[in-house]
Amino acid sequence: MSLLSYETSQNMLDLLHVNSSRSQNVPLSLSLGRVLAQNIVAEFNDPQFPTASMDGYAVIHSDLESKEIVILGDNPAGSEEKRTIKSKECIKTFTGSMMPHGADTLIQIENVSVDNGKITVDERVPLGNAVRPVGEGYKAGDVLIKQGTRIGFAEIGVMAALNQVMVKVALKPRVCVISTGSEILDLGVNSTNPAQIRSSNNYTLAALFEQAGAEVIQLGTVGDDRDSIMQTFQNALLSADILVSTGGVSVGDYDFVKDVVPRIGAEVVYKGVAIKPGKHILVAQREDKFVLALPGFAYSSTVTAILYVLPLIAKMLGRKSAYKTVAAKLSEDFTKRSRLTEFTACNVKVVDGEYFVNFKDKKVGSSAILTNMLDGSALMITGEDDDDLPAGTFVNVILLDNF
Repeated sequence: MSLLSYETSQNMLDLLHVNSSRSQNVPLSLSLGRVLAQNIVAEFNDPQFPTASMDGYAVIHSDLESKEIVILGDNPAGSEEKRTIKSKECIKTFTGSMMPHGADTLIQIENVSVDNGKITVDERVPLGNAVRPVGEGYKAGDVLIKQGTRIGFAEIGVMAALNQVMVKVALKPRVCVISTGSEILDLGVNSTNPAQIRSSNNYTLAALFEQAGAEVIQLGTVGDDRDSIMQTFQNALLSADILVSTGGVSVGDYDFVKDVVPRIGAEVVYKGVAIKPGKHILVAQREDKFVLALPGFAYSSTVTAILYVLPLIAKMLGRKSAYKTVAAKLSEDFTKRSRLTEFTACNVKVVDGEYFVNFKDKKVGSSAILTNMLDGSALMITGEDDDDLPAGTFVNVILLDNF
């Protein structure tokens, strides 16, 4: 079996044409977690006028040398202050209020004494104290939030401040997920013999894809029957942008998925990549839809879903990358198990701003050990040309804490 290199497979994946222009408008209050389909640009300066950042008295800084300064009155937040301060005059001004004309400094309440309509300065402040200048937060024309950004609490707050009632977001890609195999039992189904195993892949991947911003259709399981698999795949592609299956892609007598994919009219982009786990992965395309057939073992299907499905979802959402990769230093020696590009579950610690990798409590075994991905794990990448690596070697690591 001829295998593509990992790098070539990723380049080919990146070259696939994906429709990333689909969008919809949603209310700001419903946009949390969605992906922006437009740049958010400031129409005005923030603030638009010099603004008090504390409660105090708006003054002319040079007047702080005076014994007494006359209070002209109050300036509550939200009022349109039109008075102009002259020498040895001040206006009591509150947090968020427009600074009165002529004033260049705000002296906070606790720095003065008040008597008979006048203030006496107890402790001086520097020029411009507690005054937000025009455009301190942002200036008109600034791109505040870039297209492709996942909307979080800060983005919600900034857009609310801009009076962004409706938000243009990327349409969620629709991903159908199915597990194949006659030995697979779905949740809640009673086992009839000890050779049967509980379905987990379709639930793992559905959660992974939802985290990445997709709309997931859970199709459950289908047995090792060619006609049943074909009918399920054809039905799924009526509504799905991406169909993801697990199992049936190896070389066994009952591995029918690899045969079904071409028969439903999908063109195989490639089958077989020099990676561990997941070398039997199959990527196919039918018009503007994609089929990704992943291996059946839990760790293997999850890793290949991260490497090959998440980038497609990210492209459909208009995002630049599906996950974050960092350079990290090995805290212990690492023994490489094959001549393939390996993706090894690991722990990542940050010490003094530097990433370190260790393998504490990570089991060495088959590609079925999904528990290796618990406890905030990451994926360490070692290339085809890498040998065993000593502690202190720098490696690339895919972080799994934020898709």
